[in-house]
Amino acid sequence: MPHLTRRATLAGLLATPAIARAQGFPARPVRMVVPYPPGGGADTAARLIAEPMAAMLGQPVVVENRGGAGGSIGAGVVAQAPADGHTILLDAGAHVVNPAILRGLPFDYATAFAPITQVTVWPQLLVVNTEFPARTLAEFVQQAKTRQGGLSFGSSGNATSSHLAGALFAQAAGFELVHVPYRGGGPAVQDLLAGNIHWHMATVASSLGHIQAGRLRALGTTHTARVPALPEVPTIAESGYPGYTLNEWNGLYAPAGTPEATLDRLHAAALHALAQETVKSRIETLGALTVGSPRAAFARFVAEGRERMARLVAEAKITVD
Repeated sequence: MPHLTRRATLAGLLATPAIARAQGFPARPVRMVVPYPPGGGADTAARLIAEPMAAMLGQPVVVENRGGAGGSIGAGVVAQAPADGHTILLDAGAHVVNPAILRGLPFDYATAFAPITQVTVWPQLLVVNTEFPARTLAEFVQQAKTRQGGLSFGSSGNATSSHLAGALFAQAAGFELVHVPYRGGGPAVQDLLAGNIHWHMATVASSLGHIQAGRLRALGTTHTARVPALPEVPTIAESGYPGYTLNEWNGLYAPAGTPEATLDRLHAAALHALAQETVKSRIETLGALTVGSPRAAFARFVAEGRERMARLVAEAKITVD
């Protein structure tokens, strides 16, 4: 047997087990780990797509909440799971922030996961109390630059997407961020309604009712396009800050080393779920949008996001408690 033929045959034999594993996937229920407590955006997205994914895969998709340490505990569970597709991760934007703020993790976010697809995007809104004397973003920035002591900014917590969006806007507009972190977006919105802080970067879900009732005013959205529920609210980018965008989002991952055929199957199942009208409409009522990106595009999105967040965290001197 010629040397080249022997090498080809050996390569084929070595590849056979991986191909067989991928073709037999899934052989049992798929565990979808959400690294946050129940009830949040990531948990909601996971539970909405789990059933239609299961219908396509032919096995149950079981959502498991493993919260703690900003999402890194649950992410670590998936990073250390067998790379066979039976344990996957549905994470939030913290997936690209944690590498810049957490030290001593037992895994590397950049190499431990195989990105599958972006699931959702959750636009944020720059909101103020309706008694605040600014009706446009330009008027707001003027207040931020000239008011004695600055404007107090309430975020949903240190290094959250709310905090990062506020820090990025302050950086772009050229004023100092006077940061007041809260334990979640709900308490921040309540203090904004009470007049205890001046502004907040809120999700559409947490602020839409208050905006429609005339208690809060939205001056801009962090998304690249206007929010369908509030078409009159301009994007921050179109209001004089081109290129500005910073949303919350969710994405789906498998452990690094998962066979390509298995990743393709998971990707197809996720896109099938996101195409369901019931899933799309439910996510839209929460102020989010479904995405369903190609695997390669999502991998680039994650890598670019990790680099961008590392720069922002360093420049804004953001730390965690």
